[in-house]
Amino acid sequence: MNDPAPQVIKMYAAREEIYPRETSGRYARLRWLCVWLTQLAFYCTPWMQWNGRQALLFDLAARKFYIFGLVLWPQDFIYLAALLIICAYLLFLATAVAGRVWCGFACPQTVYTEIFLWIERKIEGKRSARMALDRRPMSPAKFGKKSAKHLAWGAVALWTGFTFVGYFTPIKLLGNEVLTLSFGPWEWFWVLFYSLATYGNAGWLREQVCKYMCPYARFQSSMFDRDTLIITYDGERGEPRAPLSKRDEVNGGSCIDCSLCVQVCPTGIDIRKGLQYECIGCAACVDACNGVMDKIGQPRGLIRYSTERALMMHYTPTEIRQRTLRPRVKIYAGILALIVAAVGVALWLRTPLKLDVIRDRGAMGREVEEGMIENVYRLQIMNTTEQAHTYRIRVGGLATLSQVTPEEVRVEGTETKAYPIRLRTAHGAGQPGSNKIEIELTAVDQPSLHVKEHAVFFVPR
Repeated sequence: MNDPAPQVIKMYAAREEIYPRETSGRYARLRWLCVWLTQLAFYCTPWMQWNGRQALLFDLAARKFYIFGLVLWPQDFIYLAALLIICAYLLFLATAVAGRVWCGFACPQTVYTEIFLWIERKIEGKRSARMALDRRPMSPAKFGKKSAKHLAWGAVALWTGFTFVGYFTPIKLLGNEVLTLSFGPWEWFWVLFYSLATYGNAGWLREQVCKYMCPYARFQSSMFDRDTLIITYDGERGEPRAPLSKRDEVNGGSCIDCSLCVQVCPTGIDIRKGLQYECIGCAACVDACNGVMDKIGQPRGLIRYSTERALMMHYTPTEIRQRTLRPRVKIYAGILALIVAAVGVALWLRTPLKLDVIRDRGAMGREVEEGMIENVYRLQIMNTTEQAHTYRIRVGGLATLSQVTPEEVRVEGTETKAYPIRLRTAHGAGQPGSNKIEIELTAVDQPSLHVKEHAVFFVPR
């Protein structure tokens, strides 16, 4: 008896290539507006100048973060953390109100996929032409089109990687290194890393990033409720589906089963089956369906932004807007407002001068000429402004406490300076052991810029 042929069971379905159809309409224009605004901001911001330096620069080597007129140091990391928290709450608020509107219009994955798809359409043609090209065997014409497309993708990806690294290394210096072919190994690594990430994600992975790699798609439902705006299909109005030629025979609904809503979807889903986690809320299906409705003389809105409750209760647009300010949204907005206010007040009250006092432990209090007791300190002065200042040093806390070293020190803008000082007091002015003193630093040209630190003066027993 012959053994049966082995069967191969595939645990994962092979990916089906998605060829999104180009669409036009209100939301397509809005998506391209977001593309232009985000990319103008991304590509142009590193070239902006502020006080003679790059306006936005996260200089990791120097451990300084320049954000226009604000200079943050590692000690100010809490402000960067607060900025990330604010961005997160903005995303939560937007999701609670309008679902995955961020994903559909402003997410970098969506934006660069739109750009790469536009390049693909310009070189390979419309959806049907691209599908036919991929089915044909390799030929000089096909090789030429594919090569041109990937070269264009590579150019955009390289420029994107270069620009991204320009936020961490001064971009003018980076540009000069490109022209002189003097890139360092780490610069080569990061530029190529982000270029390959852009090329791979937007050119090859596309919808797979949204469907399988992005964690946001997995937990977005926790921020949804029945009043969250989502892309919806009005089944009550659209069903039963029927081709236009047979609608009268079967008393069909508004949906003529043209499948354009599926053809334009960048993730390849059928919105008529209900909301799915793959839906990124780009509203391409809304534009496609509205165009069909216009052609067959039906009202727009068979597929539209709406809510589950609005579909069930037949709310008007005004009633949908009235339910926007519900408890969940108010809580997100309230928390966001409190965080923004707290960060704003903290930045307003922030003193752009920092002082650390370090006593020389190798030389405890010692007796010098005329019976005076001397302690040595090192002042670590950090001027976080971009202007140079001369600071006057004042000490107090002990009778007859005085400085032997000069009382003024100059610190350049965004500089940290170690400045040694020697303090003396008369014998018997303090108790044996540790005595509390204070050291104050005040800018000569700006008296409001001052800081005070406590220290210990040691008197030998």
